[in-house]
Amino acid sequence: MRKEQKDQLIESLCEMIKSCPHLYIADIGGLNSVQTSKLRRAAFRKEVKLVVVKNALAIKAMEHTGIDYSELFPVMKGESAIMLSNTNNAPAKLIKEFRANEKGVQKPVLKGAYVEECFYIGEEHLDALVNIKSKNELIADVVALLQSPIKNVVSQLQSGANTITGVLKTLEEKEA
Repeated sequence: MRKEQKDQLIESLCEMIKSCPHLYIADIGGLNSVQTSKLRRAAFRKEVKLVVVKNALAIKAMEHTGIDYSELFPVMKGESAIMLSNTNNAPAKLIKEFRANEKGVQKPVLKGAYVEECFYIGEEHLDALVNIKSKNELIADVVALLQSPIKNVVSQLQSGANTITGVLKTLEEKEA
C-alpha cells in the first residue's frame, strides 16, 4: 500500500472514530467467512460500525483524533477489529449475543473499550459493559423518578371524587 493510500485510510478511520463516542477493540481472528458475515450483518442491524484494519494504522488514526487512546494501544496486537457506536453498550451486547447464537464459538473476544470517557481493558469487563445503561435508558429512569411524586398527588386529588374538599377533609382529619 502506498503512503498516499495509507494517509487516506488513516484520515477516513480518524473521522469514523471522531463520529462515534464509544470505541471497542475485539479479536475476531479465527472466525470463518460465514461467521464474519453474520457478525457484520448483526453489527449493521445494531448500528455498530465494524472495521478491520491493521493495528499500526488504527493507532495512528486514534492518535489524530484529539482523544488520548494510549491506554488501548497495548491490546492492539494480533488480529483486531474496531467497533464504533453511538450507544455505549451496543457493541458489548453484540459480542455477547453473537457468542450465544454461534455454538462453540468463543469469538469475538473483547480486548479493550473506551466507553463514557473510561477505559476498560480485558474480557473480564464485558458483563459490566453490557449492563451499562445507555443515555436514553438513564433519561427514562430520571423521567420515571420525576413522575412518581406527581402521580401520587394526582391520585390523591382524584380520590376525593375530583374535588379539593375531599383532600382538605382528609388533611383536617389527619391534624385532629
